[in-house]
Amino acid sequence: MTQLNQLGAREAVRRMAEGSLTSEALVRACLERIAERDAAVGAFVDLDPEKALASARTADRSRAGTLCGLPFAVKDIIETADLGTAYGSPIYRGHRAVADAGCVASAREEGAILLGKVATSEFATQTPAKTRNPLDLERTPGGSSSGSAAAVADLMVPVAFGTQTTGSITRPASYCGVVGYKPTYGLINSAGVKHLSHSQDTVGLLTRSVEDALFFVFGEPAVNRLVRDDRLPRIGLVRSSQWGHASAAAISEIEAFITRMAALGAQVHNITLPQELELLAEEQGRLFAYEARQSLKHEWLTARDQMSPRLIQRLAGGEGITAEEYLEMRRRVEEGKRKTALLFADADVLLYPAADGEAERSMIDSGSPRFGALWTVLQLPTLALRVGTGADGLPIGAQVIGRHADDVSLLHAAHLLASKAGFGQ
Repeated sequence: MTQLNQLGAREAVRRMAEGSLTSEALVRACLERIAERDAAVGAFVDLDPEKALASARTADRSRAGTLCGLPFAVKDIIETADLGTAYGSPIYRGHRAVADAGCVASAREEGAILLGKVATSEFATQTPAKTRNPLDLERTPGGSSSGSAAAVADLMVPVAFGTQTTGSITRPASYCGVVGYKPTYGLINSAGVKHLSHSQDTVGLLTRSVEDALFFVFGEPAVNRLVRDDRLPRIGLVRSSQWGHASAAAISEIEAFITRMAALGAQVHNITLPQELELLAEEQGRLFAYEARQSLKHEWLTARDQMSPRLIQRLAGGEGITAEEYLEMRRRVEEGKRKTALLFADADVLLYPAADGEAERSMIDSGSPRFGALWTVLQLPTLALRVGTGADGLPIGAQVIGRHADDVSLLHAAHLLASKAGFGQ
């Protein structure tokens, strides 16, 4: 029998809407799972069980909103008025924001219940949080949306907000075996998010199925359209120099997945990434460094001694970049967007690795975000899902990439691919 905390977002809302499940029972089941497992996993950094239960009882009485009492978690880089927001940094230990971020307020307006705040790396950069991978506690869950991915993967909550500036939704989703949806830039409002790179920071979701991501953002009508067309999408398998960093197992599993999709009727086209986009992927880090150095200027000037050496080094990388050079980088990004549109000439979606391979056996290194860099700077929607299994039995993920502002088509295509992959997504 499925335990209540194992229910996906859409199924839970359906049961609550028909009256066979209460929000209080669902929230209580999630809290019990957290009490059982979080000492080991370390996903949550702030939690108010009594407030969450009280909010659930209110939701049960009102039955209001499209999310109708659904519990959700929030990455600690995203502000909340009634739980702490420390941005993963000792500088802000004990800090309480005065208002909810836009995405949190919008979810609450639709009846969702804020369950708790989940861990992020320092200012959502590369110095890891305390969180462990629930699939193997000796391995990293990825960064920086580590708490979001781990909480969803370990059945503590059905959905969690994350953010991505390079690969911070994509990689944790891949490492923890869940779905990571990074929407078209700006689709989910970023007001109240502690920015690093304002031209790239994107609010997204970690869920246990593509269907749940589609439902949470676009609602039941968009999910209902899934059944109308079961034709597999045309897939553009994008090759680049970054594939040289992928493990042999990752390459093998992605290629095997593509072979299975082709055997089931998908048209597959091999695409070589143009040199201009190769260069843009390399330049993404410089763009990040310039913008992050400005975003964290106050902390840099007043509390540098509380920053990690890794963050100080990354911010120092933006020191010599001039405003004119920055504008030139932004111009090349716009040119890159036009070049990228051509990749979809014979493809409905693109496929690309999500991470180097299985999660590293490390708690001081959360892995490289490199495979998300290009698609994030281009502001395209991406969906990370499991496509295989590595030598150690842990997930291998891939990114499904859609056209700009065509998120529903991307999610529909990813749902079909996930259903064929056979990993319950």
